[in-house]
Amino acid sequence: MRYDLKKRISDIAYISMCTALICVCSLITVPFAVPFTLQTFAVFFSLLLLGGKRGAVSICVYIGLGLAGLPVFSGFMGGVAVIFGATGGYIVGFVFAALVYFAAEKLFGKSNTVSLAAVILGLLVCYASGSIWFAAVYAENSSGTGFFAVVLQCVLPFVIPDILKISLAFFLKGRIEKYIKL
Repeated sequence: MRYDLKKRISDIAYISMCTALICVCSLITVPFAVPFTLQTFAVFFSLLLLGGKRGAVSICVYIGLGLAGLPVFSGFMGGVAVIFGATGGYIVGFVFAALVYFAAEKLFGKSNTVSLAAVILGLLVCYASGSIWFAAVYAENSSGTGFFAVVLQCVLPFVIPDILKISLAFFLKGRIEKYIKL
């Protein structure tokens, strides 16, 4: 019984730390031709380090904090309006990415190959949900934007930075995981 309590406290601590990491990384903007945040890095690092179940909880807590109005989303934004705005689908897409990661982990194990495939598939699912959401919001608020145009505008500029962020997440996970007990 005592071990279960220690395990639960440990889980809460790791989930909280990863939630805090996502919050902080969401606020760090890297100036580039198209500015981007380190949010994707933190989301996938949380999944890689904590696994699908705890990583998904961390992501959901992050989104819950933002929905409650705390300024944890990019640009120090918070609240329901951010989620229902044009880019809210990408934030919601992190939950879908976590579900993909969790399912891959349960079905195929926790090898680095499975983790890499799950992260890439999760990123694609996040792109898809965000792009569909973006196109739907713009179709409702204007004359509409085609899905292909949304992908060119909202996905293509972020592919290389996201690959670099995922690579960094894998590197750091490999360096850190030997020091923590999950």
